[in-house]
Amino acid sequence: MSNPVTILMIEDDEGHARLIERNIRRSGVNNEIIPFSNGTAAVKYLFGGDGTGQHHNGQALLILLDLNLPDMTGIDILRRIKENKFLKSAPVVVLTTTDDSQEVKRCYELGCNVYITKPVNYESFANAIRQLGLFFSVIQVPPAVS
Repeated sequence: MSNPVTILMIEDDEGHARLIERNIRRSGVNNEIIPFSNGTAAVKYLFGGDGTGQHHNGQALLILLDLNLPDMTGIDILRRIKENKFLKSAPVVVLTTTDDSQEVKRCYELGCNVYITKPVNYESFANAIRQLGLFFSVIQVPPAVS
């Protein structure tokens, strides 16, 4: 039996965070969502007190990552996750307002699984998040390194 997937949401805009969670729930996903409003707290949680990320070994994580955070860039967080042997198998979904093609390319090169641009139009954004929720309901997260 596999562990339930924990969703980590790294999003500094409180309105976007509520919209994301509400639409994930509307699509039938009831997994635990742990919100972070800045990169520092998220990195501390992900990598733990010893900085290795080992305390998440065996835990199924799915990370929703905004690129534009007040204290560090999402690109730096993505790079650190994908370079870490305990965290690199965790799917990372980038949810951001940045639609620059070079930034999108860089995220995929670093290992993000899905890149979603937040539309300014909330209804379009809500629809994208509902579709993402459906994706979460069928995704199989690979087990972490033993």
